[in-house]
Amino acid sequence: MSLPIDAVLDALRSALQQNAQVILKAPPGAGKSTQLPLSLVTHPCFDGRIILLEPRRLAARNIAYYLAAQLGESVGERIGFRVRGESKVSAQTRLEIVTEGVLTRMLQRDPELSGVSLVIFDEYHERSLHADTALAFCLESQMALRDDLHLLVMSATLDQQALQDLLPDAAYIESQGRCFAVDIHYRPLSAQQYLDEALERAVLFASQNYQGSILVFLPGTGEIKRLQQRLEASLDRQIAICPLYGQLDAKAQQAAIAPAPSNQRKVVLATNIAETSLTIEGIEVVIDSGLERRAHWDAKSGISQLKTVSIAQSSAEQRAGRAGRLMPGHCIRLYSESHLQQQAKVPMPEILRSDLSQLALELAQWGCSDASELSWLTQPPAAHLSQAQKQLQQLGALTHNLQLTPLGQRMSQIGTEPRLAAMLAQAQHEAPNALPLCAIITALLEDPVKQASSNFATQLHLFQQQKLAPRYRQRAQQLLQQLAPKQQVTWQNLNWQDIVLRDDECAYWLSYAFTDRLALKRGDSHRYQLASGQGAQLSQDDPLSQSPALLVLALNQTQQGDSRIFTALPCNIEALAQRKPQAFDWQTVVFWHEEKGALIAEEQYRYGQLILARKPAPSSAMSTEAKQQALAQALSKQLEKSGLSALPMTESAWQKLTRARCAAHWQAGGPWPALDDAALIANVDTWLAPFLTQINRLSQLAQLEWHSVLDSYLGWDQVQWLSRELPTHFTSAIGHRYAIVYHENQPPCLSLRLQEMYGQSQTPMVAEGKQAVMLELLSPAQRPIQRTQDLAGFWQGSYKEVQKEMKGRYPKHVWPDDPAHHQPSLKTKRQQQSS
Repeated sequence: MSLPIDAVLDALRSALQQNAQVILKAPPGAGKSTQLPLSLVTHPCFDGRIILLEPRRLAARNIAYYLAAQLGESVGERIGFRVRGESKVSAQTRLEIVTEGVLTRMLQRDPELSGVSLVIFDEYHERSLHADTALAFCLESQMALRDDLHLLVMSATLDQQALQDLLPDAAYIESQGRCFAVDIHYRPLSAQQYLDEALERAVLFASQNYQGSILVFLPGTGEIKRLQQRLEASLDRQIAICPLYGQLDAKAQQAAIAPAPSNQRKVVLATNIAETSLTIEGIEVVIDSGLERRAHWDAKSGISQLKTVSIAQSSAEQRAGRAGRLMPGHCIRLYSESHLQQQAKVPMPEILRSDLSQLALELAQWGCSDASELSWLTQPPAAHLSQAQKQLQQLGALTHNLQLTPLGQRMSQIGTEPRLAAMLAQAQHEAPNALPLCAIITALLEDPVKQASSNFATQLHLFQQQKLAPRYRQRAQQLLQQLAPKQQVTWQNLNWQDIVLRDDECAYWLSYAFTDRLALKRGDSHRYQLASGQGAQLSQDDPLSQSPALLVLALNQTQQGDSRIFTALPCNIEALAQRKPQAFDWQTVVFWHEEKGALIAEEQYRYGQLILARKPAPSSAMSTEAKQQALAQALSKQLEKSGLSALPMTESAWQKLTRARCAAHWQAGGPWPALDDAALIANVDTWLAPFLTQINRLSQLAQLEWHSVLDSYLGWDQVQWLSRELPTHFTSAIGHRYAIVYHENQPPCLSLRLQEMYGQSQTPMVAEGKQAVMLELLSPAQRPIQRTQDLAGFWQGSYKEVQKEMKGRYPKHVWPDDPAHHQPSLKTKRQQQSS
């Protein structure tokens, strides 16, 4: 079958042979994921294997089976694939289709990618974290180890300029897509309309007015199931309703992708899994909700928030293109054209919104201590990466200087996400007989079971009773064979029903993965405090809320207040402390007691931020440093409520702070430390704590020498510069001293009588001549008569009007015609004559 990509295949093969890097832009339906790799197998231009990177397992499998069928072969011959938990490759394999994590593992095991001639990055516009990481590693491998390795980056909606900036020497080729028109219809929801209702109406409308099958894009599985129920009650029973999302078993996914039986139609209800790389036969109509669900990670809390957001313009283009792949089609958008134009052109890269603990572990294994040493289309945020490295240190994977520990080495070989890898590696080292239980736990947490109960124990028992999809057992078996290959016979004969699933045993091993997620109930409620210090809650009627302690396995940050717990396991803290005593300890803690208004010392039995027991400690237990930090924390909390102005600083100290802020704003005399209110409140323990050694109560703060506090924070050079370049006073030509008043975001102001400025032609300047002073010129009675930052212009301009008025009002004083060259004086004419 002829496809648009055929027109550029010769040029592509030539570019790949002549260039180490090639960029291909081809719209949906051009054949870049199928026809292109097939042509490289049937008309080879490289001796080695070709790796085709696909972002999703479903696409990787389907492309492999489709291409193998085109060659009349079985998968595993010339066309093979590798995804997590499943591999079909052989010595004959020329094209290996892999998912992103698999390619990263291949690179870590063999940075040279021995035997590989070409790596193809398909659908790169999705900007997954794994794809960005793999490309960065490939580029370094290409530069340092394999100058004969070729890279092809493909996308339908890529940011061409950004990618060409990253790969300046790459050849660029563009393919046209199919010319099947897609009519776009905008039907935005009204304010009173629910999404489920609007989608149902759109499906019914499309089924009655258009031919062919219908593809509906929804944000998540919950919306898919609700719409499926509505359509089963309202849609013609001859139309099949097929859900399509990542957690479905392979059989159900294939039913959604396969062509509808002859003379029948189907409605496919899909997440954004169907945006790219999949051709669903017979689709003529797309209904686009305009929404998708994305996880956004918060570096401060270390918790992700699952958000339903509007899709980017490129995603809308991809979705509409599904209707025009094989024939002309229609796309109904449940939003307005103006709304679409307001959205981002491309989605936010995953590297900017995700937990980077997996990336941090990959970098440590790669031997890269600084992410900026690698080439990235988008640099990983330093704050997010630092937080991820701290989490890995908590898990025991990294040393203080970010090197892999022995545990981290074992974790990096496992290939699952770091929390679960920590649990598996610990079991592998400490108690191999616990590996079956940990493998079950990992399989269930990698691919969460959609169920009503939040109690993880329910999922474990469903697994043991063989009431879950076979893929969970297959994944657990694969993990066992990987972690303890010498016991392969044992694992093959394993009776899963014999595995003990006690809550305390599960909690023990899970505590290695979720060190910061032990949670203690707050009073008689459904709210809990996590060991990380964060708050979390269950729904009020959740039976799990009767548990005094939980190990939280899945939670989602909410817009405000406590995070929402989705999956947890009851935990016996006493039993956990007996088996894992190193995680619990007695600590002397000094803190500010709000009601008593004083510092208190306590002995606290703690796990992370959780206080499990406490007893009084003598005041002699208070170290100077502990007192300083406790007072600083209490003061910081108070200032968060009342603002920095609650500090009892003297007026002159406030002016010094304002002068420093002005200098920073004018970009003069720096570098300056952070001086805004928020930064000073957040960093009280840095700039104020050292001066709290003699303070026992917050009321004693007024006794501090605030100029010394500020001088210490600003630094000697900056304080000297302030005194010299931003003076507090101005001395007039006749010797009088006047205060210069500084205000943020305003010029400094100087008020003095106009006659004292006689003889001066230029406005006084500060900050190394960068900032003119605002002169407030006063009458002999010290009333304002003029404000100016241009004294020379005033003398030559509006002074004439002022002179005329002042002569009439103050005839005894001198009002010269040339004030810029006149002797300054506050004396009257008679006083000047008599002297």
